[in-house]
Amino acid sequence: MKISIELTLMPLQNDYEDHIKAFIKELRTSEFTVLENPLSTQIYGDLETLMPFLTKTMRTSFEKQKGVILNMKIVKSDRSDYEPDF
Repeated sequence: MKISIELTLMPLQNDYEDHIKAFIKELRTSEFTVLENPLSTQIYGDLETLMPFLTKTMRTSFEKQKGVILNMKIVKSDRSDYEPDF
């Protein structure tokens, strides 16, 4: 099953930019489609392979931070080719 996930990482410390960049760079090393914009990062792939990868990546990021929030939205479909028609 294909899924689309929107992620927003919000470290609760002064050096937040370094942690966000490291998280995005780790996502980029994957086999999945990763798209970025100024407010969030989207990752697209198969549920069975994407979720274990994301769990590992989240754990790595969380272990390096004192406090962090990760907002995640999951859609059941691959929306990587979405283009507004308005």
